[in-house]
Amino acid sequence: MKQLSPLVGRLTAPNGNLMTGPGTNSYLVGRERLALIDPGPLIDDHIEQLLVACGERLHWILVTHTHPDHSPAASILAERTGARLLGCVMEDDGHQDRSFQVKENLSHGQLLATPEFTLEAIHTPGHVANQFCFLLREEGMLFSGDHIMQGSSVVIIPPSGDMADYIHATETLMDYPIQVIAPGHGELLDRPRQVLQQIVAHRLEREQRVLGALIRLGESGLDRLLPEVYSEIIPELLPMARLSLWAHLLKLEKEGRACKRIASHWALGEEHWVLSGR
Repeated sequence: MKQLSPLVGRLTAPNGNLMTGPGTNSYLVGRERLALIDPGPLIDDHIEQLLVACGERLHWILVTHTHPDHSPAASILAERTGARLLGCVMEDDGHQDRSFQVKENLSHGQLLATPEFTLEAIHTPGHVANQFCFLLREEGMLFSGDHIMQGSSVVIIPPSGDMADYIHATETLMDYPIQVIAPGHGELLDRPRQVLQQIVAHRLEREQRVLGALIRLGESGLDRLLPEVYSEIIPELLPMARLSLWAHLLKLEKEGRACKRIASHWALGEEHWVLSGR
């Protein structure tokens, strides 16, 4: 286990790939009573390492969201340790870990406290509807799950994922006393406010690309828009980029700046022409 701070250690699951980077980060918070954040996938060696690191000290198992690379190990660890499971279960959208169950969903602002530390649950929908971050108040460390990753923007997965929610949640995080971001994948991120500002700017720049593509191409389907809006993306990532493109279009539709036509084609909305003076 790598010790990141006086209160936080990290074990990374061996599930690295193009989407997960070096693997899913599992964080252990505390010394006498532990909170485990994102136990990760069903990989026996990783689960055993977590059990050894926790011993008999595990009190809470927290899950940022219920995707298969973050939560499946939770139920096994809870059964073997007696620790309490905490997270948010949502309706299955085809991407959920259906093995994860809790008696009561987390709520925004919920506090989990021991004599050593306090974790604050922050609802940050966008990537998916049940995504939560956790702020370690004593160190200003934000455990961001898949809301923020190192070196890559996260995919927004409609219909439960929502681009407007994602941007709003990212802006809201700027109001918290965050000193460092501990992402679900990758290394610690310093200068958190700068990171958050860059994420919002990147999403809004991509949004302008979508509008520009609709102006150039006219009424178009996702497959025609995709290479125009994500021209720099390697082919292996295009299926994920297609989901985020869909999320951008849904946001623009809500705002009246795009509209959906027949056969899943999209065009500029009337509101766009009003806002642009056309």
